[in-house]
Parts: sequence; structure tokens; C-alpha cells
Amino acid sequence: MDLSLSDDQKLLKETVERLMQDNYDIDRRRKYSAEPTGYSADNWRQMAELGLLGLPFEEEYGGFGGSAVDVMVVMEALGSGLAVEPFLATVILCGGLLQDAGTEAQKATHLSAIASGERTFALAHSEPQARYALADVTAQAAAAGDGFTLTGHKCVALYGDSADWLIVSARTAGTPRDAGGITLFLVAADAAGVEVTGYQTVDGQRAADVVLNGVSITADAVVGPLGEGLPIIERAVDRAIGALAAEAVGVMDKINALTLDYSKNRQQFGRAIGEFQVVQHRMTDMLMETEQARSMAQIAAMTLDRDDDARARELAGVKARLGKAGRFVGQESIQLHGGMGMTDEMTIGHYFKRLTMIDRTFGDTDHCMRRYADTLGD
Repeated sequence: MDLSLSDDQKLLKETVERLMQDNYDIDRRRKYSAEPTGYSADNWRQMAELGLLGLPFEEEYGGFGGSAVDVMVVMEALGSGLAVEPFLATVILCGGLLQDAGTEAQKATHLSAIASGERTFALAHSEPQARYALADVTAQAAAAGDGFTLTGHKCVALYGDSADWLIVSARTAGTPRDAGGITLFLVAADAAGVEVTGYQTVDGQRAADVVLNGVSITADAVVGPLGEGLPIIERAVDRAIGALAAEAVGVMDKINALTLDYSKNRQQFGRAIGEFQVVQHRMTDMLMETEQARSMAQIAAMTLDRDDDARARELAGVKARLGKAGRFVGQESIQLHGGMGMTDEMTIGHYFKRLTMIDRTFGDTDHCMRRYADTLGD
């Protein structure tokens, strides 16, 4: 099996890496994170101009029909730069969800606006009691005239405080944790009754809690079949896990480069610490974990197009393995920096924080191991 990148994919990789090199260092990243939206509007505009925001969408909606491998290439480069722009939340999660289940009118209206950089989205699905259980939804959608009224509480909606639109999950039937009865809705972030509370996450990105206080929406706001939203959400989350796997590889590549550079310059006992064999062995182990993670990201990209139990199993295994690899690489890098790596002044600590958040997003290592085991049956 040939896993090498095509010429077009190599050019795409170089383009995004150059964008990161030209626009990102740790000081500028702090500045972007301090913006009201939590990211740089100029960087978002440049990503739109380069076609990155429409990469996975069909051409008729302003996209390029890119593959999962194309997305992997972009996410790996964004990870190396530690980008804070809401590419995952808007393009991968919500854009992919709309492409999978949206009506032609919804796709024409929203996907082209995402591709042009004019509109951002957030998925408001997680709830405080749910942990990682995607079926644990208590928010309610009650029929009201020719539409619905939404009530409930959503948490940790990635970049929900700067999104123009939300995709909200709510129950039109069933009880919490039932697989059936979950429906998805398009809701304008400034709609009456929508209360959004934003905050910065530990890795310098943004999330929000969303309270729905009797939000009135029309029937054409429904995304996908009524009561059949869970499979759509599961596919969107698996797609996001594949993207996070690639981002984690980019983060680990950068951690290895920063640690190698530090080992060449940090002097101890009159010698650079990189000259000591024990340090060399530990850095070799870090590199091996990173290369194994790269293989897992490639497996994820090749699995995403499947629509069966194998996809869930493979993605759970990928996420579990990446969590372990990320923890090992991050902890070793901090130790080789003498513990100073966790200070805010050191760049390496910010990369480790991002790896930690990637592990916690859509299921930590323990959860994904259980999910993997569950797919094996008896």
C-alpha cells in the first residue's frame, strides 16, 4: 500500500506550513488568543483565500472535494504551528455534518459561506452529565406550530462564543441515552433565548456553554431525518477524531524539534545535554512514538470513508493509541527541559497542553479503550 503523498498533497502541505511559519510564534499566538473571538480574523481570511476552508466540500458549494488524506495534511501542518483558528469546529465538525445530512438549501446557504470565511459554526451537543456518551442528550425539542421550541443546556461547544451559527442536538423522542429520538437543528447564535457563555480552555483555545431558553425555530432548521441524529453525530465525531490524530502528529513533530534544539544548546557539566547517551535514548523513544502515531493517523484517514462497525473500532483504537503516545512525548519533553517546560514562557509547555486537550476531546484514552473493546463484542 502506497502511503506517500501526491504532488498536489505535498504542495498543500508546504502551503499550510508556510502560512504557519509566516504568521505564528508563541507571542503572536498569545495575541490571537486574546482577541474577542479567540483567533485572528486575518489568518482566517488567508485560510479562506487559500481554499483551506472549503477543502473537504463539494465543488458546487465552493469547495475542492478534498479527501480525508488532504484534511490530514492540513491538520498536521496546523498542529505544528499550534493554530487557534476554528478549523476543526467549523469546517470538520459542522461543515462535514452539513455535507452529510443537510438539505440542498442548507448546503447551498451555509457551506459556501464557510468556504469563503464569512460564517463560522459550532456543534452544541455535549451536556454536563454526558461525559463522552454521545447518546446522553436531555435537551428537548417540543413541537410548536410549524416548528420547534428548544430548551436545555450544552457545554464545551468548541468556539461556540464566536460562532455565527450553532448546530444543536435535542430530543424529539425517547429518554436520555436512547439511541433514537435525537434530532439536529440549525440555530442562529444570536437567536432569542440563546445564552452563550464563552471561556478559554487550558490550551489557549476557546469553548462555550450554551443555554437554550425556549428558542423558537422553524421546521426547515432540522438537519437530517427527525429523530435520527445520533449516527450523523457519530460520523462527525469520528471525522473530528481523524483530524485530531493528524493534528497530534504535527504537535509531536514540533515537540521533538524543540527538544532536539534545546538538547544541543543546554549545557550541563561542560557539555550539551544532547551528548549524553541517556538523553539520546529518550529522544529516540520520543521519535518512535511519534512515527507510530503518524501511522495511526494514516489508518484513521483511510478508515473514515467506511460506514460500518469497523470505522468505530479503528477510530477508537487510533484515539487510544494517540493518547498514550501524546502523553509519553509530552512528558519526556518536559523532563528533558528540566521541568521548566511547563512555565508559560517556554514554548514547549503550550504544545504539551494542546496534546493533553486533544487526548480529552471526544474521549480520553480510557474511554476509547472501552469503546474499542465494546466493538469486539463477546
